[in-house]
Amino acid sequence: MPDRGGPSPSGPRFRVGASSRRSRALLLTAAVLAVLAVLFVVFAGFWTDWLWYRSVRYTSVFTTRLWTKTGLFAVFGLLMALAVGFNIWLAHRLRPPLSAMSVEQQSLDRYRLGVAPYRRWLLLGISLIVGLIAGGSATGQWRTWLLWVNATPFGTTDPQFHKDISFYTFDLPWYRFLLNFGFSAAVVSLLAAALVHYLYGGLRLQGPGRRVSTAAQGHLAVLLGVFVAFKAVAYWLDRYGLALKSGSIRGSGAWAGLRYVDANAYLPAKSILFFVAVICAVLFFITPLRRTWSLPLIGFGLLVLSALLIGGLYPAIVQQFQVKPNEAKKEAPYIKKNIDATRAAYGIDGSTVEQYPAAATPDKDALAKDTGTLDNIRVLDPNIVSPTFTQLEQQRGYYSFAAPLDIDRYGSGDNVQDTVVGVRELNLSGVPTRNWVNDHFKYTHGYAVAAAKGDTVTQDGDPDFTLSGLPPKGDFPSADRWQVYFGEQTTTYSIVGGANKELDYYDSDHRKEVTTTYDGSGGVSLDSPLTRAAYAVKFSEPQLLYSGAITPGAKIMYDRTPKERVEAVAPWLSIDGDPYPVVVGGKVLWVVDGYTTSNGYPYSSRTTLGDVTADSLTGGNREVLTQANQVNYIRNSVKATVDAFTGEVTLYQWDAKDPVLKTWMKAFPGTVKPTSAIDPGLMQHLRYPQDLFKVQRDLLTRYHVTDPAAFYASSDVWKVPTDPTSSSGADQPPYYLTVRMPGESSAFSLTTSFVPNRRDNLAAFMAVNANPGPDYGKMRILTMPEKSGGGTIPGPKQVQAKFNSFPGIATDINLLKRGDSTLEYGNLLTLPVGNGLLYVEPVYVRGAGVNYPRLRKVLAVYGGSDNIAYTTTLSQALKQVLDVTAGPAQPTPTPTPAQGGGGTAPAPASPDVQKALQDAQKAFEAGQAALKAGDWAEYGKQQKALQDALAAAVKAQTPGTAPSGSPSATPSGSPSPTPSGTP
Repeated sequence: MPDRGGPSPSGPRFRVGASSRRSRALLLTAAVLAVLAVLFVVFAGFWTDWLWYRSVRYTSVFTTRLWTKTGLFAVFGLLMALAVGFNIWLAHRLRPPLSAMSVEQQSLDRYRLGVAPYRRWLLLGISLIVGLIAGGSATGQWRTWLLWVNATPFGTTDPQFHKDISFYTFDLPWYRFLLNFGFSAAVVSLLAAALVHYLYGGLRLQGPGRRVSTAAQGHLAVLLGVFVAFKAVAYWLDRYGLALKSGSIRGSGAWAGLRYVDANAYLPAKSILFFVAVICAVLFFITPLRRTWSLPLIGFGLLVLSALLIGGLYPAIVQQFQVKPNEAKKEAPYIKKNIDATRAAYGIDGSTVEQYPAAATPDKDALAKDTGTLDNIRVLDPNIVSPTFTQLEQQRGYYSFAAPLDIDRYGSGDNVQDTVVGVRELNLSGVPTRNWVNDHFKYTHGYAVAAAKGDTVTQDGDPDFTLSGLPPKGDFPSADRWQVYFGEQTTTYSIVGGANKELDYYDSDHRKEVTTTYDGSGGVSLDSPLTRAAYAVKFSEPQLLYSGAITPGAKIMYDRTPKERVEAVAPWLSIDGDPYPVVVGGKVLWVVDGYTTSNGYPYSSRTTLGDVTADSLTGGNREVLTQANQVNYIRNSVKATVDAFTGEVTLYQWDAKDPVLKTWMKAFPGTVKPTSAIDPGLMQHLRYPQDLFKVQRDLLTRYHVTDPAAFYASSDVWKVPTDPTSSSGADQPPYYLTVRMPGESSAFSLTTSFVPNRRDNLAAFMAVNANPGPDYGKMRILTMPEKSGGGTIPGPKQVQAKFNSFPGIATDINLLKRGDSTLEYGNLLTLPVGNGLLYVEPVYVRGAGVNYPRLRKVLAVYGGSDNIAYTTTLSQALKQVLDVTAGPAQPTPTPTPAQGGGGTAPAPASPDVQKALQDAQKAFEAGQAALKAGDWAEYGKQQKALQDALAAAVKAQTPGTAPSGSPSATPSGSPSPTPSGTP
């Protein structure tokens, strides 16, 4: 056949084959690259973690966790793989030589033939998969293992079994894990063996003759015996678990530990069931010898019947016919054990409860002793004035202050005063031009601290700063380096050092930028290309790999909030939600409180930390302790500091008696320094932590009662009052105040109040000494007796309602609320003075055109009296309600009509003033109605009437000039005659 010049038949086949080989090569290359990419991502996570821990000098924490997890993964993964693999292999070995020719077996032949060539690989694959799953699950038990292997005795035994508390907190959780692992291994092995026996004919569902071969019967019986043996161990451990049981008693709410029915019915039942399960397991084990299911099945039936009758029916009979007819008496000994254990586990066993006179009028002799309290009443509310700090001390838009601010003490001797402190932190949202270099190279840190006196304000109602400006100046401790690289709001990474010039602040006087180059010890070096590649993967930012902005000597900083740094170096701690800054020893340090917790303290009631530490201030920068963890033991065992410049984390042992802390210190040796290592300058700034106090006050709403009969009756249950200054309906937060408790000297304390359940009157006032020293942690509760004639002491909600409804105050406040101004109530403080209770509340106003709050008024009332002060200064308020000259000297702003006038309470104001203010309010409301209706003539008429009424009010009061920033003759909040947008 002639050649027509077309392609030969072999040509296309050759090209197709080459293309196929090229495709396979490309696919193989892509697969290899994908595997390498995955491996590098895993390596990047590991490598960057190692570098971070090395940079903070806590590599022992990283390696201890790594090797512990690796060991648990290897041991328990191997045990599970061996258990399952051995039983699969044994089931195959015990297969019958010939399968009965049935329809069922014929259909299984093709599966047996398909499995045969890959039998060994399937055995290895299945064993490997179950081993990986079991090993991965076991790594989550690294805390349980470390606690068990390093267990420290408590030196206290439980009242039922007389075992050391450490058995329940450290040993029992590990035994539970081993038991659960044993159950899992037995169940998976049993299922795998049964499947293999079925596949190879040892276990049949159809056909004549025996359904189970003798070998399969013996194998499965032994596995069932192992399962029942584990069940016997579970019954034995359940006996001890009764001491940790949570439940409730009718009328007295939830509580923990054994009840009467547990001790007298469930406990004997668990012991009986243990022995029955052991006998049942033995019957299963001897089945291969007897070759019959009858005895083990009888034993198993007996076990089930015993569980129903002894473990279920009998306790119900005891509860119904022995306990219920006289429950209070029967449960009293067990309630007492619960009360004692709960108070000990939460550290409230040392709290004292005493009656307080709660006098209606102040006692002059007692007032003379309360000057320390009166001189330190905090009117500058750190929860309100963060915007004020930002407005006055922000300096530039790329700085901001966290909300809320913090309370601390500064000064020495008699000059120590409560101080509101805020750190000027980096706020990238305020950077004028956002790009990668600006965000990560130039704007890298905050700068300095602003501080103000807690008990005074300026004439304009602004904070009286003791440290302000850039560079910072004032009567306040100085720092060697004011740069703040680590803070509560610093959540992004930064590249520092090398040849990089980082912005400190803009010097307006000299019209230039003040810059710095980081030379501290913090951060991870980026000199290695491998390290840069790892961080490029970690942060999904390829520019980290090739950017020329990263010069030799540059470092990367990340994980920069104090909370996450302490959590990383001490993963066994629960961290307080409110780190606070201190300036001491030339450094800006963040102080972080760490808690050791447990859920294994016998007879102690459980509490959910996220619920009890939430209040009207949580959210934003102040977080709850932990969201869902349930605990029944807590200690503030560690005080930690984070250097704001270097990021260095230091852990100090605070509770030297805590066995849980001692156990963790054995597990991570050298990570926690002794209390003696705390610098004396730092020591005076440490305080009793808020989250621990909130947990304790929640428990004390019920556990202030120590009599079992009263506890059972729930006749004296309290609750934390809702915050009357907030619309959220959340609990009122505790307040740091300098107070004098009866019979003691003034001390910096953390305080709270209680109201009766479902009532709003005051039930009790509680304070804990927050100053480090011999009385640190001393907790006293003052209960309020009923007044003669059955009266009560008003609680925070009732006091707030009295403030809002008092004549004159209500008129003034309504005028403020209905205009452009915004009124904000500060913290409502409760103070025990003069053998009674003083309530003080600052009132802040955001005037029209002023976007930050200023202190304008101080509300005060003593006890339940009607002598309410609504004045311009704290001194005037105390003078009116206590008839004493006390409190700090404060600048007195000149009164304005909208402020109520005169700096005195409006109650004794003249009728002319009252009438004028009422006329002003009516005119204002009529003007607003006309404005909405578009009746400009009527609106102008009412504006004239409003001005005339206010002029009459001013004329009836002491004349004066309104202070800067205060409302003018037109009441704060009144709209201008021509509304915005009107032609």
